[in-house]
Amino acid sequence: MTCAQPADPASPPASEAEPLVIAIDGPSGSGKSSTSTAVARRLGLACLDTGSMYRAVSCAVANRGIDPAADPQAVIDLVRQARWELSTVPGVDRVVIDGQDVTDQIREPATSARVSAVATIQPVRDLLSDRMRRIVAEHGHRIVVEGRDITTAVCPDAQLRVLLVADPAVRVARRRAELDASVDPSQVSDQVIRRDRDDSTVSSFQAPAPGVTVIDSTALTLDQVVDTVVSLVPGALSAQQ
Repeated sequence: MTCAQPADPASPPASEAEPLVIAIDGPSGSGKSSTSTAVARRLGLACLDTGSMYRAVSCAVANRGIDPAADPQAVIDLVRQARWELSTVPGVDRVVIDGQDVTDQIREPATSARVSAVATIQPVRDLLSDRMRRIVAEHGHRIVVEGRDITTAVCPDAQLRVLLVADPAVRVARRRAELDASVDPSQVSDQVIRRDRDDSTVSSFQAPAPGVTVIDSTALTLDQVVDTVVSLVPGALSAQQ
């Protein structure tokens, strides 16, 4: 699916043919998804939530009874052969893997608890990174891509690369607000902190790589974060000319 939203009249001017890839990294709860969706809408770009791909694999693995720790090769084979349907329209969620719609399942706490088990298998990351780069190319390199190691491994040549960070307590509070009130708060805290710790063994998203701009969203509203990202676009495009 492709992005059909027109650019916001107030957004920086850019021709339809001009590449504009915005790569946004960050830990859980830093605001990556909300920021990416809003930036993509404002600039008339497609939007790819790469985390949903890892979550979809986690769902497929669980649904097939595969134990990633005991049989990582089965996970690798699944990813290598998987058929995907992914929405890249900002704000429109649709994730289908091998004909199974897992759009709702990927947001369940159980999926959050087990996603690192597949995300920390390096060949899985390599295969998904290749697929992500193909999606970027399919959209004419006019897309916002958000995830864990987008600024370093997936889109290191993006016109704009951002690391979005926030205080851990704020990140946990944001994740709790996204979930059902019945979810144990301590469980949410454990998942946020543990997933960051686990994923940091195979992904660089805790510190900025050279050329990556850090935005601390702890005390900022979503609109302020979006305004900051959009304000960086003209300079990023000029620097590449």
